[in-house]
Amino acid sequence: MDLRTTTLHFILQWGVLFYLVFYFQPMLISSQNINPTPCNSTDVSALQAFVTSLPYSTIKGWSSNSSSVKNTACCNWTGISCDNSTGRVIGVDLQLMNLQGNISPSLVQLDQLRWLNLSYNRFAGSIPNQLLYLPNLERLDVSNNFLRGTIPIFNGSSSLEIFDISYNNFYGPLNPSICNYTSNIKILRYSKNLFRGDFPIGFSNCRSIEEIRLDSNIIMGSIAVDLFKLSNLKKLYLQDNQLSGEMSKMFSNLSNLIELDISDNLFQGKIPDIFGTLQKLKTFSANSNDFTGLLPSSLVNLASLRILLLRNNSLSGQIDLNCSAMTQLSLLDLESNLFTGPINALNDCLTLRTINLARNNLTGEIPSNFRNLKLLSYISLAENNFYNFSLALSIIGDLPSLTTLVLVQNFFGGEHLPSSILGFQNVEILIIANCAFSGAIPPWIANLTKLKVLDLSWNLFTGTIPPQIAKLDSLIYLDLSNNVLSGDIPSSLTNLKGLISKNIVQQWADEADYFPFFTLSNITGHTRRYNLINHQFLPSLILRNNLLTGPILSGFGILKNLLVLDLGINQLSGAIPEELSRMSNLQVLDLSHNDLSGGLPDSLSQLHFLSIFSVQYNNLTGKIPRGGQFDTFSCSSYEGNPNLYGYPCNPYNKSTPSEFLTDQMQGKKDGLIPDFTAGAIVGMSAGVFIGIGIGALIPLGGRFSTRCSFVGFLYNFLPRNSVSDA
Repeated sequence: MDLRTTTLHFILQWGVLFYLVFYFQPMLISSQNINPTPCNSTDVSALQAFVTSLPYSTIKGWSSNSSSVKNTACCNWTGISCDNSTGRVIGVDLQLMNLQGNISPSLVQLDQLRWLNLSYNRFAGSIPNQLLYLPNLERLDVSNNFLRGTIPIFNGSSSLEIFDISYNNFYGPLNPSICNYTSNIKILRYSKNLFRGDFPIGFSNCRSIEEIRLDSNIIMGSIAVDLFKLSNLKKLYLQDNQLSGEMSKMFSNLSNLIELDISDNLFQGKIPDIFGTLQKLKTFSANSNDFTGLLPSSLVNLASLRILLLRNNSLSGQIDLNCSAMTQLSLLDLESNLFTGPINALNDCLTLRTINLARNNLTGEIPSNFRNLKLLSYISLAENNFYNFSLALSIIGDLPSLTTLVLVQNFFGGEHLPSSILGFQNVEILIIANCAFSGAIPPWIANLTKLKVLDLSWNLFTGTIPPQIAKLDSLIYLDLSNNVLSGDIPSSLTNLKGLISKNIVQQWADEADYFPFFTLSNITGHTRRYNLINHQFLPSLILRNNLLTGPILSGFGILKNLLVLDLGINQLSGAIPEELSRMSNLQVLDLSHNDLSGGLPDSLSQLHFLSIFSVQYNNLTGKIPRGGQFDTFSCSSYEGNPNLYGYPCNPYNKSTPSEFLTDQMQGKKDGLIPDFTAGAIVGMSAGVFIGIGIGALIPLGGRFSTRCSFVGFLYNFLPRNSVSDA
């Protein structure tokens, strides 16, 4: 048989097969739906009553026709699971459905129900007592709603294994009575509510319990000793409460513990040497307490440990981890303690991916064996006393996985940045601030092609801003503030692709989990301070407090994704370009303390997201724009420009300052405005303006930073909440 004949037979065979499949497919599908398994009529009525009780919500695919109850296949409805043999509803999973209203007691009619998941909706009110009597209920999850009330009392759900009411508004004393009614409970989650009072006795009755989450409440006192009888407990989250006293040595009884978080409490004293019996522990977090003394021997030799978080305590001594034993350690956070000496002990921790040693009293050079840490992606050594910066860069540059390097407030020796470096090809966040470096900004910065964040603020850099920085296509955050840079702003900065392309900024936002350490806080227009708490940097261009001259570039208008533009405290001159109004997403604009002239463009009122605005101490003239966000700024935004007038600096909004003053004097002369009335008007107006000013600042700022740094210093490295489940 020749090749052509073989090919023809192949085509015919497969053609017939495809024809048969497509021909009979509708019949097969329809045959499956001829006699769908009917639901129990009681179950259908209960489900229909439930959805009817939510007048502002719809659930796609649910029937509300009560006349067709017997013929309704509710097992095919969204989120409904049935027992294959009986057709009874055994599960309701409606999480993330944007449902709102009260939870209907009608669900109690689903007497075969095994699990109920209504999390991530907008339910209010309390949990109906009827739900708590379902004899077959195994899982109840109503987390992330707006439910309130005290902890419900269980009488009938003896099969319950999972009970999750976290992220609601439940209040009152913490009540472990659920442990009295079911011996099968494995998971209790009470996180993020308003429970308060002493830690209760009674959890020991939950003999099968594997996970307890009590975090983010107002629980006080010491931990009840009966908790330490729970030999099956694997995960215990107690963080963000007001627990006090010393950490109990009885934690050693919890030999199956895998994750333990007691962060953000009032524990004090030494961390007890009890980890020898916790051979399964992978995560230990005790951030933000008042622990003192040395790291216990059993902790620094714990072979199972992967995550060690002890930030913000008063621990001391040298960092003497036994890396030959701790072969799984991947994240180490010892920031804000009193550790001293070199960091040579970390050389053999080959599994480390994150190191945060900021704000201690560590000294010496970066050890050469740091090159062995091939998996290391994040390093923060901020606010210590390391020296020999050139050697540090040569060693750290050999780390192939490095993406983030924070070296704030170190290496004080008046050094220059080296003229050339090797490595750093994967670095995305580079922060070398407040280190007293001098000389020019080196051109190799432009070779770090993956750079998204560059902060060289609070140094002594001189010369001009390198125009090559604009070659960094991914750069969305540039802070060169508080240096001695001079010359014009390079026109190339108007071509930063990261601030033009929506795709790059969106990618940065999507990678927030990949960069879990940063958030911007205390935005006042004058100072910035960064806390390293689970967020990304805002797209920013910060050139504040230098000696820059020349005009403000009209080309900045193309940077539509820029959120913060700060050019304050320079020697810029000329007019404010109309084109700045094209930066449609701008939230902060600070042009204060320059030599700008001309008027304020009315088009700036089109910046609808502008929250902070300052043109203080320039030579601006004319009328202050009205409309949009400009109706929320106080007179202090325009201070130091005596020829600016209009609202809010002149609430009567006369056409010129002299006309306003003339009318005021004429009113007094004619007896139309008595002295007392004029004083009252001025006083009331001042109060209103101050209120408006504070209101404009508080939503973004919260409290103001007390340090004169735009980026500030990088203090809190990781989230306060515990590491999420593996």
